[in-house]
Amino acid sequence: MSILPRRAALFGALSFAALAAACGNGVGSQGGAVIDQRADATLSFMEANFPGTRDLRQNAAGILVMPLITEAGFGVGGAYGRGALRINDITVDYYSATQASVGFQIGAQQYAHVLFFMTEDALTEFRTSPGWAAGADIEYTVSNRGENISAETTTVLDPVVAAVFGQTGLLAGASVEGTKYNRIIP
Repeated sequence: MSILPRRAALFGALSFAALAAACGNGVGSQGGAVIDQRADATLSFMEANFPGTRDLRQNAAGILVMPLITEAGFGVGGAYGRGALRINDITVDYYSATQASVGFQIGAQQYAHVLFFMTEDALTEFRTSPGWAAGADIEYTVSNRGENISAETTTVLDPVVAAVFGQTGLLAGASVEGTKYNRIIP
């Protein structure tokens, strides 16, 4: 085996180890109380910086608040975080979010996102599925560049609306598309 394939294999293994370490973002390390505190702070930040999301929150059948998603990759990447599902501002369940990706990517970032379930049917489908996966049909109200899109058009037409915000790091773009959500016990 030549030196180049060995270095590539070593670099890949180290990248995967770094990714695994990044996934332990500590959100659920002290249970539901920590997730709830971070969810409260996330909602406050979102409403202060993106006022258009207030109407979404008031009209939603339920919201999933993911306070911290950690994403990293070098060719192969992934993301992980934990959050709270709230109905009428009361936490009813906790969920994890996982995402895997392959392709041209290098770096790491952290961000928050909130899913607004605008219909009872969308909320019921989310809660009863064994592992709900976000698809391309989700409408974004806050783009990954921080621009605000009018909430009036999305609330009428889309059953699920996503707000992705608070990005830090050096990995381009953040999206919930392809993210899988599973109910957890923190």
